[in-house]
Amino acid sequence: QVQLVESGGGLVQPGGSLRLSCTASGTIFSIYGMAWYRHAPGKERELVASITSGDSPYYADPVKGRFTISRDDAKNTVYLLMNNLKPEDTAVYSCTADVRRSSSPWSRNDYWGQGTQVTVSS
Repeated sequence: QVQLVESGGGLVQPGGSLRLSCTASGTIFSIYGMAWYRHAPGKERELVASITSGDSPYYADPVKGRFTISRDDAKNTVYLLMNNLKPEDTAVYSCTADVRRSSSPWSRNDYWGQGTQVTVSS
C-alpha cells in the first residue's frame, strides 16, 4: 500500500509564511501528478495547486502569486510554500498523489493524506 503524510501546518499571523510537506511511502513504482487541496469549515473542498510529473504547476486563482508548489521525486515529496497568508487561507490542507505501485498499469491509484491544519489569525 501507499501512505501520504503531511507536515508543516500550524498557526501563523496574516502576512506570514508556512511550508507544507507531503511524503509518500510504501510500495511505489512511480508517482505522476501530485496536488494540494484544502477544506475550510462550511465550504467545499477546493484544489489549491497541482504539479505534473514534468514539473508543470497549476494554481487556483485565490493563491496565484502567493503559493508555490514543487516536488522532489528522489524523496517522493511534494511541497507547498505559502507566502502572504490571509485569514481566508485557514483550512485543513491535504495532499494527493497519483501513484503506480508496480510495472502493471492496473496498479495505478490516487492516494490521500490525512491533512494538516493551517490557521491564519492575529
